[in-house]
Amino acid sequence: MSPTHLPKSSSLARVGLMIPSSNTMMEVDFTRDLPAGTALHTARMYMEDTTPAGENRMLDEFALPAARDLGTARPDVVVFGCTSAGALRGNDYDAELCQRISELTGAPVVSTIGAVRTAIEASGAASIGVITPYIDELNEKIRASIEDDGIQVAGITGLGITDNFAIAEVEPDEIVAFAVRALGPLAAAGTIDLVFASCTNFGAMAVRPVIADRLGLPVVTSNQAVLAAAVARLRTLWSHPPSTTSAPAAMTRRCGCWPPVVRKPRSWPAGRA
Repeated sequence: MSPTHLPKSSSLARVGLMIPSSNTMMEVDFTRDLPAGTALHTARMYMEDTTPAGENRMLDEFALPAARDLGTARPDVVVFGCTSAGALRGNDYDAELCQRISELTGAPVVSTIGAVRTAIEASGAASIGVITPYIDELNEKIRASIEDDGIQVAGITGLGITDNFAIAEVEPDEIVAFAVRALGPLAAAGTIDLVFASCTNFGAMAVRPVIADRLGLPVVTSNQAVLAAAVARLRTLWSHPPSTTSAPAAMTRRCGCWPPVVRKPRSWPAGRA
């Protein structure tokens, strides 16, 4: 992703990010890897327990108020930054939630679980292995969301962490060791084609190349997939140079629940190709 294709200075593109209140990882990953010319604006949804009960409460009580508040910053694109909450009530609910957030913010919305599903499909993988920091109840929701697309989840293993703040405290080398321990046999046997590391509060994005090297497989992480989808969507909102007018491959309804938001395209900065 070339940062020269995004505005800068007084023409910053605004990325709105909705995350659980106890998430301390996603902003770090986005700030590090967003292209130059973008600004990140975050809204927090109260959640401390990474459990079905904790996530249901977040969805019912705090998600839409956070979206309303984030909308006052007039974001160009909004990211719903919780993988397991997006999968919790099924893919149709995730699409409906993104639609409602879009109505409240006035911006297109990118779902994390949707972006992950699109990235997995684009890879051509038929069977994948998944690592998460979650308990089994949430792992099964992730499995169901992915398998709804016809992708086999050959193995999914979680660390069993229910304190969301603690998820971000898992050290990078621990994540790599966990991936090798949980999925190494499946990778060695040729049972899986790809590894997915779930959770926007899990530090897997930074060690993605290491996991790929150790297992000899491509790796998708929650933050990597949704960041790429958000930037791809953001580019469609700007007047592109003639050579870059084609829509990105990741632009699908699954990836972002993008309704036809009517917005005048911004002019592409002069001299930027």
